[in-house]
Amino acid sequence: MIEILKAILFGIVEGITEWLPISSTGHMILLNEFVTLDVTPEFWSMFEVVIQLGAIMAVVVLYWNKIFPFYLGKKAEEHHGYVRKNVFILWFKILTACIPAAIVGLLFDDLIDQYLYNPWVVAIMLILFGVLFIIIENVNRNKKTSITKLKNLTYKTAFIIGMFQLIAAIFPGTSRSGATIVGALLIGVSRTVAAEFTFFLAIPVMFGASLLKIVKFGFHFTGMEIAILLTGMIVAFVVSVFVIRFLMDYIKKHDFKVFGWYRIVLGVLVIAYFAVSNIMAG
Repeated sequence: MIEILKAILFGIVEGITEWLPISSTGHMILLNEFVTLDVTPEFWSMFEVVIQLGAIMAVVVLYWNKIFPFYLGKKAEEHHGYVRKNVFILWFKILTACIPAAIVGLLFDDLIDQYLYNPWVVAIMLILFGVLFIIIENVNRNKKTSITKLKNLTYKTAFIIGMFQLIAAIFPGTSRSGATIVGALLIGVSRTVAAEFTFFLAIPVMFGASLLKIVKFGFHFTGMEIAILLTGMIVAFVVSVFVIRFLMDYIKKHDFKVFGWYRIVLGVLVIAYFAVSNIMAG
């Protein structure tokens, strides 16, 4: 029962941090320092990625009408066909943006896990991208955005955003949503479009990453491992529904600087905590 309660806590943290640009993986690594699941290292490595599927399903449910590429029933008759061409084009752009992270993930996943998934890297990237958020928002304060609708995103723009996602794929603590939003803002994409494209981009990225992790782990789950994983995913899904709605309402009236300051403060606290811990341990 204690492990299920821990899984609920991890699901809450995942559901909140997956969509806010403050790094879900970073928070999961940090939470694991204080609330450790009684599982094998192999299961934990898989769990911290696959739990994100719950959060991703919230996007699928909330944005189904925007991302499902076919007309059904009467709508198919009204449009004289089943294919929603504009949605297919959007998916091609999403897949274009996924290419850089997919290549690096397949080639270097084990090395990234071994050398970069630690609190120090998380803290540094929290601070660095927190500063970037504040700088970019200050620079863009009086600038008009050139891309205010998803359909205006070009393949070139999508690929550039994907290159920023690559940074998040390598360095935990960067935040996948944070990196892609920073990249999008830099090239003139509006906050709303940047956020939505980031949501959609997460779907193939996290399904692919989760599949890779599950294949590496194997399909030999114990009953408790299944219970922990499903609990975390379901909680992450429910929390994500509310967080996504909150974020989309929030950015209509506010910028991202508050998340930048949060990242900086958290990063400093993490460095201070582990520095003191090392001194006391030494």
